[in-house]
Amino acid sequence: MTKRILLLALIILSVGACTLDNVYQQMEETEASTALKPEITTLSPALKANEAAVLEWLLDVQQENGLLTSTENSNLVSLYDNSLAAIAFLSIGEIGKAEKILDFFNSKIETEFLPNKGGFFQFRNKSGSEGSTIWLGDNAWLLIALNNHFQLTGDAKYGRLRTLLDQWIRSLQDADGGLWGGYREDGRQIHKITEGIITAFNAVKGYDQFHKNLLEYLKTQRWDKEDGLLIAWPENPDHYYALDLHSLGYLIFEDFSDDVLLKAERYKNTQISEHNGNVISGYCFDEDKDVIWLEGTAQIALAFQKANKTTEANNLIEEIKKSQIEGLQKNSAMGVPYATNRGTNYGTSMLWDHTTNRPALSSSIWYVFSSMKFNPLEIESYKNIPQEDKFWTL
Repeated sequence: MTKRILLLALIILSVGACTLDNVYQQMEETEASTALKPEITTLSPALKANEAAVLEWLLDVQQENGLLTSTENSNLVSLYDNSLAAIAFLSIGEIGKAEKILDFFNSKIETEFLPNKGGFFQFRNKSGSEGSTIWLGDNAWLLIALNNHFQLTGDAKYGRLRTLLDQWIRSLQDADGGLWGGYREDGRQIHKITEGIITAFNAVKGYDQFHKNLLEYLKTQRWDKEDGLLIAWPENPDHYYALDLHSLGYLIFEDFSDDVLLKAERYKNTQISEHNGNVISGYCFDEDKDVIWLEGTAQIALAFQKANKTTEANNLIEEIKKSQIEGLQKNSAMGVPYATNRGTNYGTSMLWDHTTNRPALSSSIWYVFSSMKFNPLEIESYKNIPQEDKFWTL
């Protein structure tokens, strides 16, 4: 193991999740805030080594322009993946690495964000050009990364970018309280997507009329009161629910019932890894149970950590670890593929090439988050929501 990996393993033990006082802070404030870091449970030496190897892979795949490709040796750059990477770097103290990512998007305010009337492109190539589609959820994750940066460093250097993203997300709110999903290349508005809406709820700091209206929309349009679950696709009974709404909902909303994690069993299945032949148990995107989505499985593991269901969380982390793949650049670096096997994603579309045989940013990062018990959504998960607005508790 290299000295760098040993250092990363030590850093892991000293970093925990951040919390934020329940006082709304203005986006342009310059006063430094204090990050409160709760203790984390000591991890086994083997697990620490695996985390460090994954972190080593993340450090290796970052380019000079700050961006990370979604898989190794690819030309695809995702705003969501890079937002996660920025948070991951922040969580291990690699502030400079995180800021290289954030600096890239900060430099695109005048040439991309403002000319498009808000939002950054969901995808681009590794040179940072040829962007396509402006997606609410991905931009919300960038704001979450910026919120984490400010909370951890107290540095307001990205204050303008945070303010612009906050204002743009608010501008997507419809009269019914829901949020439009962004814009396609031809200018068409993207329909309302539950995952993006709840992510935006967390990203926009504090609790005001925007948040209240958003919760009213979720209550009336995207909540199954009988089953106590968020609804992903109201018009499609075969894909009515989605795995990530269980985990992200639990991580985002205070006082969310632990039952949503138990009800995620409807997605659980066992598959054989197409990469190494290991038998792995985890969760699918939806109820067709034809694949194990490793990113989503790691998200559920983190939600189990928050619920203090340590055994369930650790079992899932061990299952994910069985899927790990060596990086192409150095065999000391490891990553987690997007899925164990080829199958359909959420809906009926087939997963893309290299889903099973290359490390993927999103899966690798959520694996690290769950292993470290680091919740990237923590700092805005306590918003002093009035009890009468918490429809999930009524």
